[in-house]
Amino acid sequence: MRETIVDVPHDLAAPEQAGGGGPAAPGRSPAWRVLLGYARRHRWQLLGGAVLTLAAGATGLALPLVARSLISDLAHHRSLTAEVVGMCLLVCANAAIGALGTYVLRRAAESVVLGARLQLTSHLLRLRVAVVDSSEPGDLMSRVTSDTTLLREVTTDALVGLVTGGLTLIATLVMMGVIDPVLLAVTIVVKGGAALLISVIIPRVNRASHRAQDAVGLMGSTLERILGALRTVKASGAENREEAAVHAAAQDSWRQSVQIAKWSAVVGSTAGLATQVAFLTVLAVGGARVATGAIDLASLIAFLMYVFYLVAPVQQVVGAVTQYQIGAGAIARIQQALALPAEPPAKHVPLPADDAEPVALAFEDVRFRYADDQPEIHHGVSFAIPAQGLTAFVGPSGAGKTTVFSLIERFYEPSAGRISLVGRDLATWPVPELRATIGYVEQDAPVLSGSVRDNLLLGNPDATEAELRHVLRITRLDRLVDRLPVGLDTLVGHRGTKLSGGERQRVAIARALLRRPRLLLLDEATSQLDAVNEAALRDTVADVARTTTVLVVAHRLSTVAMADRIVVMEAGRVRAIGTHEELVAADPLYAELAATQFLATADVGVDPVAEGGAPRIAHGRTGDRASRN
Repeated sequence: MRETIVDVPHDLAAPEQAGGGGPAAPGRSPAWRVLLGYARRHRWQLLGGAVLTLAAGATGLALPLVARSLISDLAHHRSLTAEVVGMCLLVCANAAIGALGTYVLRRAAESVVLGARLQLTSHLLRLRVAVVDSSEPGDLMSRVTSDTTLLREVTTDALVGLVTGGLTLIATLVMMGVIDPVLLAVTIVVKGGAALLISVIIPRVNRASHRAQDAVGLMGSTLERILGALRTVKASGAENREEAAVHAAAQDSWRQSVQIAKWSAVVGSTAGLATQVAFLTVLAVGGARVATGAIDLASLIAFLMYVFYLVAPVQQVVGAVTQYQIGAGAIARIQQALALPAEPPAKHVPLPADDAEPVALAFEDVRFRYADDQPEIHHGVSFAIPAQGLTAFVGPSGAGKTTVFSLIERFYEPSAGRISLVGRDLATWPVPELRATIGYVEQDAPVLSGSVRDNLLLGNPDATEAELRHVLRITRLDRLVDRLPVGLDTLVGHRGTKLSGGERQRVAIARALLRRPRLLLLDEATSQLDAVNEAALRDTVADVARTTTVLVVAHRLSTVAMADRIVVMEAGRVRAIGTHEELVAADPLYAELAATQFLATADVGVDPVAEGGAPRIAHGRTGDRASRN
């Protein structure tokens, strides 16, 4: 069998493995060794299936010997009862044992596939965000579905088939040698020539298999990209162009699969042709040897039966080599995915108690870039946030505000500088413990398929019904839930498409609040809310800020003008920190932003709904909430 190397990119660190009982992801390992790693956990099932398969083969090997005895008895006019009964028993035993062996092997193969899928999905869920950002989700999904499925055939056909087929082949050749060494030599010469031809073809199957699996991954990633933005595609009238892209990937996969089918057919027909040539050659040479009295007719017939019996083990061995080459591509793709950098397996960390102290946060000359070949996003960002209170981050798009939150969550690591939480370097925090401290509402407020309840309990599955009702009330979701057909158990659709943008944002905020965070991060959390709901949620955030450290990113300054402190960012730097009044007077950029938002001269205490005009908000601090709308 040609050794195929699983080549994993050297710049990707091998992660700690999670679940599934599969092999560790090596930097460079032969595919057969990786396959053995997957099979090791199910070795007893595979061994049992192999033994049963060999037992079935043994019954088949005995048939020509019984047939030779039967022909000899027939020639000497002896009773044939024993031979006939024996052949019937052997045929029945062969069928029964063979079926049982096939079932055991198939069951073990499905277990291997399950183990690989468990391991791979566990690893993919813990991939670092930076890796996911640079990968195609559809391609990663195809490694879990399409690539792991190939392990089933590789396990039974390549791993077990090579062993059982090889042993049966050797045993058959030994029996043929016992009958007549000369005819055995003739058979080996013919079969050996075919084997040389097959060894030339096999690498072509391997290359075509690699390309076919890559094409399947590309098709999956292309389709995932389209379905993820289907409304945009339809609104842009781009269905035909995107359809062409998916079809091109599908056709490429088809072409490579046809190449596999072509070369596999050539391999199979070559093996079959070799058997036919061997039969005719043995018949001619054997006939001559019978004529000279070197062997008797019964021995020739038994030998010819062994020639035909060779078909099964030869096909098994050839199929094993072919399937190995096909599966090697899938194994390589699985191992490449397992080599992607991942976070350690998450351990269960209790959420903070209701009376947990808020945390202080500090950035000290932090620098960051998303990749080595990309420009810096942060150019020495420094600020200090005391425990408790509301801090707002404002600035033009691209200033690096959202990146601040990504660094706090440790989705990314800074390239220089230090981030500390309660005086402790963020890099020393175990990731599960850190994230149990934080509530995070992303900019696009994603909602997962499932029910409203599923989404709310995502971060705190142990939340009580009372806690649920509390967050529903303060985020003004209680009225929505009351209107839904089955309340909290109503399904929200794929990515929450049955909810409006504002409803999705409120679900995301409620989900974060249910975690009882000591640090709450809100990234454009009210951008899709109407004035009434925005004002209500500002009140909620203000209440939370009394006992929690709250950080808010917003382009709409109306949501942050009453913050305890505002951090103004521009081009990856902090240019000013202060209150709304201080920054309007001292910082030209903030003053311009405030004037654009009609905030610089807003009146205190004006009710935006009662006035019927544009919403305006009072210039107070979180310590004086009574003056807010």
